[in-house]
Amino acid sequence: MAETSHGTGGLSFDKSKKTWPSELNILLALVIIIVLFEIIGQVAPYMNGQSFLFDTKDRFPSIFNEARVKIIILQVAIIGIIALGVTQVIITAGIDLSSGPLVAATAMIAMSLAQTELVNGFPNPKAVFGTWAMDLPVVIPVVAGLLFGAMIGAINGTFIAIFRIPPFIATLGMFLICRGIALWWSGGNPISFPTASYAFIGSGMMPVVWFVLLAIIFQFIMSFTVYGKHTYAIGSNEEAARMSGINVKRHKILVYTIASTLAGFAGIVLSSKAVTAQAGMGEFYELFAIAMAVIGGISLTGGRGSIIGTVLGAMVIGVIRSGFTYIKLDGSYQLIAMGAIIIAAVLLDQWRQKRTALR
Repeated sequence: MAETSHGTGGLSFDKSKKTWPSELNILLALVIIIVLFEIIGQVAPYMNGQSFLFDTKDRFPSIFNEARVKIIILQVAIIGIIALGVTQVIITAGIDLSSGPLVAATAMIAMSLAQTELVNGFPNPKAVFGTWAMDLPVVIPVVAGLLFGAMIGAINGTFIAIFRIPPFIATLGMFLICRGIALWWSGGNPISFPTASYAFIGSGMMPVVWFVLLAIIFQFIMSFTVYGKHTYAIGSNEEAARMSGINVKRHKILVYTIASTLAGFAGIVLSSKAVTAQAGMGEFYELFAIAMAVIGGISLTGGRGSIIGTVLGAMVIGVIRSGFTYIKLDGSYQLIAMGAIIIAAVLLDQWRQKRTALR
């Protein structure tokens, strides 16, 4: 017989139906994936007994292969910043497909205002504007990029919340607009030679620092602030949220604005890290960001998930991509496998929701 306890209003709580946090399931899956790659490294003849994450040749002071660990974290950090915003959008039962091209457009705009006037004593050959836009304080290109991202997000949110355009259609249209802006900004030419202060933003492990810092901030915001509570409420039941006094339209606009601002910041970090900006930047970033959120336990129907889950989802993506390279899997097969994993994650989410509903 199930053990129950009674609370206020005659409500009962059945302890037998208590479940542990979904984040622990993701963490367990991450550990299993790492173990599988380690086994392949030891069993497959062509791997010559190589370890995936551990240092078996005493090249590093710790027991881990620090080079591979850094690569894994670095390759997900910038897309992870986008995923933090996408997570909030999906929790409201929305979607944002514009973040990848927005990264490119923001990178082009910010880099054009972050250029240095002289390169090896000669005028900058990649200059977009005149000398007035050279050697500007780093705050100017950063603020310009963030404002552009916020503007795109506000437009997305307005189309979705005010004009009732489905999020898929509204952000798909903005996807094309942002890619067009990125191509138009410099006639399709790359923009290079930033100032040292701008280049520092994405240097070394700074992308990871930004990702972790923003993840901590938004985990707090989503867990302990009115903004977070309203976001979950809208995703769980939009009509009930409206009836409870939440300004749903205004809040949706705010959510999309924050998401696009984060994508814009990701564009700034990416261009700084690459020390150049190109119109083709950010390809597939929006899809990988959505994948990180979904794998991290964010429900596509809204109302459920966490920033911590998305961070773990990002690590799963990073480990899988690095692991595929480690076992020498061809790039085309990697894309196929990643697509299958995303579909499997969505199917698992649907199964989990049905199971919860039957309890």
